[in-house]
Amino acid sequence: MTNLGPVVSRHGLERHGIRNFTAAHWNLAAPALVRHALRRGEGALAEGGALVVLTGPHTGRSPKDKFIVEEASTRDDIWWGEVNVGISEPSFERLHAKVVSYFQNRELFVQDVFAGADPEYRLSVRVVSESAWHSLFAHNMFIGPGPDALADFEPEFTVLHAPYLEADPETDGTHSGTFIVVHFARRLILVGGSVYAGEIKKSIFSVLNYLLPARGVLPMHCAANIGPRGAADDTAIFFGLSGTGKTTLSADGSRRLIGDDEHGWSDSGVFNFEGGCYAKVIRLSARAEPEIHATTRRFGTILENVVLDEATGKLDLDDDRYTENTRASYPLDFIPNVRASGRGGHPRNVVMLTADAFGVLPPISRLSAEQAMYHFLSGYTARIAGTEKGLGSEPQATFSTCFGAPFMPRHPSVYAELLGDRIAKTGADCWLVNTGWSGGSYGVGARMRIDHTRTLVRAALDGRLAKVATATHPTFGLAMPEACPDVPTEVLDPKRTWADKQAYDQTARELSARFETNFKQFEPYVTDAVKAAAIHAAV
Repeated sequence: MTNLGPVVSRHGLERHGIRNFTAAHWNLAAPALVRHALRRGEGALAEGGALVVLTGPHTGRSPKDKFIVEEASTRDDIWWGEVNVGISEPSFERLHAKVVSYFQNRELFVQDVFAGADPEYRLSVRVVSESAWHSLFAHNMFIGPGPDALADFEPEFTVLHAPYLEADPETDGTHSGTFIVVHFARRLILVGGSVYAGEIKKSIFSVLNYLLPARGVLPMHCAANIGPRGAADDTAIFFGLSGTGKTTLSADGSRRLIGDDEHGWSDSGVFNFEGGCYAKVIRLSARAEPEIHATTRRFGTILENVVLDEATGKLDLDDDRYTENTRASYPLDFIPNVRASGRGGHPRNVVMLTADAFGVLPPISRLSAEQAMYHFLSGYTARIAGTEKGLGSEPQATFSTCFGAPFMPRHPSVYAELLGDRIAKTGADCWLVNTGWSGGSYGVGARMRIDHTRTLVRAALDGRLAKVATATHPTFGLAMPEACPDVPTEVLDPKRTWADKQAYDQTARELSARFETNFKQFEPYVTDAVKAAAIHAAV
C-alpha cells in the first residue's frame, strides 16, 4: 500500500476498544484524503477538482433511526417521544461491540476537531470512520485545532462511523439496519447503515443542543451573518429547516457570513458551531447564488449525489436522478466575505424562514416578541423533497418546533425560554419570511422569486422596513409592510397574488387551524402574552 500520509498510529483508539486495524490515518488534510478516497474508489473528481460521491439509498437523514441511550444521568432531562427515542444500555453495548469488531482488519481515518467557534463553549470531538471521504467531510465541517491543540487533544465526544455496517433490528433493538445512537454518559456516538454524511454533523449538533442550555447558551438551527463593516450590533440570524433558504440568504455578498446552519447565542453574542457549509445544490444558479455555485468547482469540496459525466468531468447540477437533496460540503473560507472568527455580537435582527407550501403567508412580516416566540415554537414550514428518507416528490406541510425538532433533546420550552430572554434583553427586531409559494398553493402558484426575497431581507436588515407602514393580516395577525423598493406592491400581500380570492381565504383558514391544533401542546409552557399571540393567529 502506498504511503499517502501519517499511518499506522494506534494512540488513542484502544481507549474506544478499537484494535487490530490495518492502518489509522490521523488528521489528514484535504489533498491526502482526496487521494485516499480516489485510491479506494469512493468517488471521482469533477472539472475544477470537487470530489463527487454517491450515498446509495440514504440520500438524506434517517430520523426514525436515531436513538438516545436511556441512562440515569440524562433520563429526566430528555424530551422523550417520537423525536427522542430511547434505546437500552444492553442494545447500545451490542451495537458498540459490533462496530468495534467491524473495524478490525480495516483501514481507519481519524479527525480530531472542535465544534464551536467560541473557545469558552467549544466541544472537542473525535470522528473515526472507515471512509476517507467522510473524514474529509468532518475536516470540512468542523473547526480544525492548531498544532498546539492537537498535541494534547482529548476528545469530549467520539463518533464511531461505520456507514456500511448494518444493524440487526431483531437483536440490536433498532428499527432498521441504520442506527445513530448517542450515549451521553459514555460520550460516544455510533453511526452505521447510512452513507449520508449529514448524520455525522447532525449528531454533534444534537449533543450541543443538550449540553449548552445547561450553561445558559441557546443552541440554534440557524444561519448567521454580519454587516459589511463587521460591527457587532449588525448581526442577523436566520432560523429555518433544510430547503427554506438559510444558506442562500446568509451567503449574501453584501454581508459577511458567520455560518450557514448551526450556532449558539451566549451572553457574549452569536458563535458558529461549524467550520464549513453543507449546502443544497440542486438546480443551483451561478447568477442567483454565485458564492455557493463557485464552491462546486473547487478542490476540497465534496459533492453528494450530484450527476457527473466521468468522461468529461462536467457536473449537471440540474439532474435529480439520485435525489433532490444534492449537497456540497466545503470549508467556510470558500465563501467570500466570511467572518473568520465565526463569531458576531447580539443579533439586531432575528429572521424566521418558512417555505409555505399553501402559499398564504406574506413574503415578509414583522413580528412582535410574543409572535416570534409563537412562530419559534410552531416551526412551520414545508419539508422539501429529499431532505429526509421517505419523502415523496411534493413538499409536505410540517411543524418542527424550534425549526429543528429532530435535533432538540430537551423540551422545546427550554429553548423557547432562552430565545425569549435573549430577545427581551437585546430588543432585536423579528421577522417571518416566506420563501415558499405565492399566487396559489404548491402545484398552482410559483415559488417566491429569490430576488424579491433578497431585497426584502436586505431592507429588513438595514432598518428600512422597520420604518415602513404595515397592514395587519386578517387571519394570522402579521404586520405586512405596505411598500419596499424594487418589490411590486401586490407581492407584499399574498391574497393579491391569488386569482381566486375565496380560495385564498379558505386555504388561510385551514392553515390557521393547523397552527392552532399544533400549538395546544405548548400552551402549558408559555406566558399569557404568547398565548394571546397564538389566539390572534388562529382567528
